[in-house]
Amino acid sequence: MLTKQELKYYSSLNKVKYRKLEQRFIVEGIKLVDEALKSCFNCEVIIASNSFAKSHSSLLDEYKHKTIIQIISDNDFNKIADTQSPQGIIGIMEMPLQRYIDETREKTVVALENISDPGNVGTIIRTCDWFGIKDIIISSNSVDIYNPKVIRSTMGSLFHVNIHISENIIGTLKTLQKKGKKVLCADMDGENIYTLEKEKTSVLVFCNEANGPSEKLLEIADSKITIPKFGEAESLNVATAAAVVIYEFTK
Repeated sequence: MLTKQELKYYSSLNKVKYRKLEQRFIVEGIKLVDEALKSCFNCEVIIASNSFAKSHSSLLDEYKHKTIIQIISDNDFNKIADTQSPQGIIGIMEMPLQRYIDETREKTVVALENISDPGNVGTIIRTCDWFGIKDIIISSNSVDIYNPKVIRSTMGSLFHVNIHISENIIGTLKTLQKKGKKVLCADMDGENIYTLEKEKTSVLVFCNEANGPSEKLLEIADSKITIPKFGEAESLNVATAAAVVIYEFTK
């Protein structure tokens, strides 16, 4: 059983302030917990509701070999869970040490500047994983990647890729340029991605939908790229646009 103080502590991890303070985050649901336990991330504890423990005893027995298991009442579990209809299992994970981009790899890198929607960020991470892109740079003014909605949107891909949180994304991109990578900024006004000569050492940068690329980003970008429009839609959702561009650069 967990104490009231422990319940309060784990529940607080649903807020970014306490996630950063404690360097811990929550994964919720069978699939995400399973992906987390298979990864290199450290699991502090798995917490399950009484009803989940009764119906999934063999699964919890398996997890006992990997980490500590705590069983609590369904009512207490709901105080920690972020979803409205929780499955009954969560994992408390340690945030990994800051990971850096391998500048020597001749592989496409994706960068996100000031993207605030958790669903978009999570979907882009999942798309990168699908197309084999391992390195992702995310500006510190984007949504927290350990936000529960981001984690759910990644469908476990968070544990398969290397994410670098950059306090100075312009500086990070400049460093990659010095190593020979081309910084390509997705924008409404840019070069057609279907006719562009593509390089495997490109950094594909996607930005805030409402505001577009920052002036500083546009100043350092080697090129602006765009998906040509054939219909009447005003714009594409940034996650949708990222999927199209990433496909073109990895096919």
